[in-house]
Amino acid sequence: MCRIAAYHGPSIPLENIVTAPRHSLLEQSQHATEAKLAVNGDGFGLSWYGDGPLPGLFRDVLPAWADSNLAHLCRMVHSPLFLAHIRASTVGETSRVNCHPFVHGRWSFCHNGQIPHFASIRRRLEGALPDDLYAARQGSTDSEVIFLTLLANGLDDDPQAALLATLDQIGPAVDAPVKLTCCFTDGETLYGFRHASFGSAPTLYLSGSLDNGGRAMASEPLCSTANRWTMIPENTLCRLGPTDSAMAPIAA
Repeated sequence: MCRIAAYHGPSIPLENIVTAPRHSLLEQSQHATEAKLAVNGDGFGLSWYGDGPLPGLFRDVLPAWADSNLAHLCRMVHSPLFLAHIRASTVGETSRVNCHPFVHGRWSFCHNGQIPHFASIRRRLEGALPDDLYAARQGSTDSEVIFLTLLANGLDDDPQAALLATLDQIGPAVDAPVKLTCCFTDGETLYGFRHASFGSAPTLYLSGSLDNGGRAMASEPLCSTANRWTMIPENTLCRLGPTDSAMAPIAA
C-alpha cells in the first residue's frame, strides 16, 4: 500500500510535512508502520499550488529516499496547499506516468488502495469516460481511472455525489475488498476519504491545528504525539476549506 500526506493552511516549505518530521512521508517510504509493507519504493510525487489556479507537479520513479532532488525541492518550494505520495505499486508498472499525484486542470489526486477486479471492469470504466477525459489518461493504474471517473461524475460540482457515483460504478469484488483511501484538491479545498467494501480501509489521519494554524492529512501521524491526530472515519468525506472544516458521511 502507498502512503499519502497533504497540507492546507498558511504557506510553508514542503519539507515541513514531507521530509522534516520524525515520521515524515520520506521516513514512511522505508519505515511505514501502518501498512502491509514497510517499504514504499516504487516512485514518489508532489503537487502544489501557488499564485495561479493550476498546480505544479513533480514525479519520479526513484524511491523517495534515493533522490536527493526531493530534499532540495521540499526545502525551497513553499505552498499553502499540497499533496505528496510515495508508491507501493499494485496495478501498473513503475513509470513516471503511474506515479501519483495525478493532475487534471485545477485538480490533484492521490490514492492508496486497490480495485482487485480492475482487469474485469477496466474497459467498462474507460468506456464511460467522456472523450476529453479518456484522452487525458497517460498511465495504466486503477488509481488514475478512479480520478478520471470522479471528474466524469461531477467532481467539480459535488465531490460527495461524485464519490458515491464512482463507488457504484466500481461495484464490489468477490474475493477481495475494494479499498479506496484518497486525498484530492481543487486548489482551494482539501478532501480526504476512506472506503473499503469489507474489512478495514487504508488509514488516513487528520491533524489538529499545527503550530502555524494549518492542518494536515497523512496515512500515518507525522509525529509521535498521537493525540494530535484523529483517524478520518470510513465512508466520511473530510473537507478542509480556507476558513473551515467539515465531515460528511457518504452512504456507500
